[in-house]
Amino acid sequence: MKHLKVLALVFVAAAGLSTLPGALGAEGDPRQAYTDPAQAPQDFLVQGEYLGKVVLDQVTSFGVQIVALGGGRFLALGYFGGLPGEEWYQASVEVEGRWNDGVVVFEDPQGEGRGVWKDGVLRVENAVGEELGVLTKVERKSPTLGQKPPQGAVVLFDGTSLEEWEKGRLTPDGLLMEGAISKRRFRDFFIHLEFCTPFQPFARGQARGNSGFYAQGRYEVQILDSFGAVGLKDDCGAIYGVAAPRVNMCFPPLSWQTYDIEFRAARFDESGRKVENARMIVRHNGVLIHDNVEIPGPTRAALIATESPEPGPIYLQDHGNPVRFRNIWVIER
Repeated sequence: MKHLKVLALVFVAAAGLSTLPGALGAEGDPRQAYTDPAQAPQDFLVQGEYLGKVVLDQVTSFGVQIVALGGGRFLALGYFGGLPGEEWYQASVEVEGRWNDGVVVFEDPQGEGRGVWKDGVLRVENAVGEELGVLTKVERKSPTLGQKPPQGAVVLFDGTSLEEWEKGRLTPDGLLMEGAISKRRFRDFFIHLEFCTPFQPFARGQARGNSGFYAQGRYEVQILDSFGAVGLKDDCGAIYGVAAPRVNMCFPPLSWQTYDIEFRAARFDESGRKVENARMIVRHNGVLIHDNVEIPGPTRAALIATESPEPGPIYLQDHGNPVRFRNIWVIER
């Protein structure tokens, strides 16, 4: 069990970014946002997901998420069994990493081991420098990424036109910007959309890649750079203020991610009295994070703050961060 303790001490951060508003005394402009990996600082190369085998009491799979906190500082989270969404569980120690002569060193403050990142490889060592495992960087992709709309689907955005949107704006490379509102109104529907959060290493919490998908302009599924966060009711994947995701499936910033959402509108009787709440089934990057969750009413900052039998638009919230969207289509039920 000694090696298991070493690994837990070296590579884990249970608190996550949502509870670290001023983590490690970072100094920098939290508004600085990168939407192009080629323009991002070198910290972006380190941030990401790592996976491999380690030798503990036996050989076991081990995953690590490294989160950039700006200015050459990092936070690591370790998962025995794999990465979130796989067969994993999370330990409970925070460890800081820093650049040091071309490598990033995660040093256990108790001196029982360390991790060393170099050239995209993460090595785990014990106190005397013996190698316990080597983890390589992986780039997971959602199984529904790039999924084509079936026959009969309403294509809201395919990169060629803004005709389906009010306040729609395009980037030079043909992506939909935040703040768009669909011209069409929907009741019950399934939607597929793809989004990408910016790299904002000095930002924290709700200032880090914030947007949101609103069904009927009323009910929000949060969009946020929550990579490495706990996964609370205001983190990425949350039905905002109503339900936290079952698992935080947020990929690193500047990764394309997917939401596949089944929405059932609230029901009203002939007098206009609500008799059933709205419900959602949500898959984030292909993983079920909400299973028929009941939503008691419009969520915070809703475009339409009241419920009624009337259909409503798809709203992609503008929260001041450059979040990008593509491949959006709807199947009306």
